[in-house]
Amino acid sequence: MQRRDLVKLMAAAPLAGAAGRLLAAPAAGQAKLLVVFLRGAYDCANVLVPTGSDFYYASRPNIAIARPGEPNGALALDGHWGLHPALVPSLQPLHDNRQLAFVAFAGTDDLTRSHFETQDSIELGQALDRTRDYRSGFLNRLAVVLGGGPLTSVAPIAFTDQLPISMRGEAKAANMALGAVGRPGIDERQAKVIQAMYRNTALAQPVADGFEVRDEVRQAVQAEMDAASRNAMSPKGFEAVARRMARLMRERFDLGFVDVGGWDTHVGQGGATGYLANRLEELGRGLSGFASEMGDDGWRDTVVVVISEFGRTFRENGNRGTDHGHGTVYWVLGGGLSAQAGGRVLGEQVELTQANLFQNRDYPVLNEYRAVLGGLFQRMYGLSPAQLDRVFAGVAPKDFRLV
Repeated sequence: MQRRDLVKLMAAAPLAGAAGRLLAAPAAGQAKLLVVFLRGAYDCANVLVPTGSDFYYASRPNIAIARPGEPNGALALDGHWGLHPALVPSLQPLHDNRQLAFVAFAGTDDLTRSHFETQDSIELGQALDRTRDYRSGFLNRLAVVLGGGPLTSVAPIAFTDQLPISMRGEAKAANMALGAVGRPGIDERQAKVIQAMYRNTALAQPVADGFEVRDEVRQAVQAEMDAASRNAMSPKGFEAVARRMARLMRERFDLGFVDVGGWDTHVGQGGATGYLANRLEELGRGLSGFASEMGDDGWRDTVVVVISEFGRTFRENGNRGTDHGHGTVYWVLGGGLSAQAGGRVLGEQVELTQANLFQNRDYPVLNEYRAVLGGLFQRMYGLSPAQLDRVFAGVAPKDFRLV
């Protein structure tokens, strides 16, 4: 085998982090966390719609979501906020059952407005005034802390082609994209060739363990696909992937990460219908399907957090779209959300007027993401201040009593 061919094969291999080992399945009843990263910066103002703001409607003459009660209007969540109509069929039941909450004006203080810079910054979870350590993502640090304290074993997985920055670090983490399960990039013969080339080297065990993760995950998903042959679920779209993720997290993984692209809506964003609405409909079905597939007991112990690198401009642009912004809105879903949080819009807020925009264009960041996630992690896992400091160094958590 030529070296360039080996490199191509290894790039396609689902190796599981630094040591590539599948960890033991978690005990029943332990908390599970899934982070959904909307890459591309989704337009939060057309998802959690500020229906009480006249300035919103003046700023978006072509793409605003109508007020509740009007044709194609938002679903009223309270007197100030509404939900995009494309999400109503999938997410209203969760909202009505107090299993959905939003954190408004959330995000990072990073001001680059660069997708890649800000995505990296958030996944690292490190202070902006320090040198970045790309070997240490915040979900991996959480796994390390949990494995040494609240949980006896932790099994993290990223449902992605490559191990994301948030999962890099000391803890052993698997990664595998589920959209193409059944079409492995490396067949059994090629796998044996690769393992033979690394025999008697320091990488022998990580390579072997990486293929073990791949095989076990593929077998689990194939069983689900076979069972669905009479009531076939489409292999395309986020809903199918989300249901597969739920089956795997329900049985064997504690921490999950998945990213969903297609949110950079500079042109032709649409309003109640159109490009963004179609993406939201797909995302909502996926989140609802994930909750359903977890089952009542699994969903009660699960929290899903939906984040994005930043928001978008409050005013629409000349192409009936929106440009790179700053503050955004995080979503929190789970069967065990508290009565104080479920069904509510949480966090420090400000009236949406021109005077309150950040740099006269964007949502301000009033709820820094590490403080928000830190408060959630403290609640979910009972972390001590010292343990939380290992995940988000120097951060004072914001406790919204989410769980």
